[in-house]
Amino acid sequence: MIKAPLDYAPKADALKGLTILITGAGDGIGRVAAYTFAKHGATVILLGRTEEKLEITYDEIVKNGFPEPVIVKLDLATLDDTQANELAAMIESEFGTLDGILHNASLLGRRSPIENFPPETWTKVMQVNLNAAFFLTRALLPLMHTSKNPSIVFTSSSVGRKARAHWGVYGVSKFATEGLAMTLADELEEVSRVRVNTLNPGATRTQMRSAAYPAENPADVASPHDLMPTYLYLFDEVSLGVSGQQFNAQ
Repeated sequence: MIKAPLDYAPKADALKGLTILITGAGDGIGRVAAYTFAKHGATVILLGRTEEKLEITYDEIVKNGFPEPVIVKLDLATLDDTQANELAAMIESEFGTLDGILHNASLLGRRSPIENFPPETWTKVMQVNLNAAFFLTRALLPLMHTSKNPSIVFTSSSVGRKARAHWGVYGVSKFATEGLAMTLADELEEVSRVRVNTLNPGATRTQMRSAAYPAENPADVASPHDLMPTYLYLFDEVSLGVSGQQFNAQ
């Protein structure tokens, strides 16, 4: 597992001219990433299921004079191939190309032994954490081949790299996410500029973390802002050619 170079310092316009889709952009890491990317010049496509949260992210970006984002209200729990292709058609019509995808949206589900795991929860979490990412990537990838600086990043987890008991479908979905990303990276090597990497944010002050560790003091873990240098690095042109890697933000 690797980190961004210690001497990496993003330029103010490091992402200028890029169009980047972010899932789960209304909250947590996704919201901070959207603001940070826009601050560094990117036009961000804010994808999420709760329009009110997306509008807050939108307003934060616009009031600071950053490039105006686009809101896409879409529930990944019901996303299918048709909806993904419709989104791709919209992006192609609006922007012509797509420079980046940050697959960030995830559900925690339930922490319990596999033997007792509710099948309906298993299916829903796998849909949001894995299947939706597949549908989106498959539909959007053709738009990225024309980009000069294309990057796909999957937000992963430590429990998707080393198995831990009672993490159930969340841990399994993150193992599968790692597999999807590494398989895609290997397929694209030598035939496309698109780079594909995973990023484990580590313990981060989010609602999901609070649900998983209700007794933990939020002040004891990193904020989403602390992770942004690594996220920026993976979309900055300085990371061109870096693909098939498993990054840690902390």
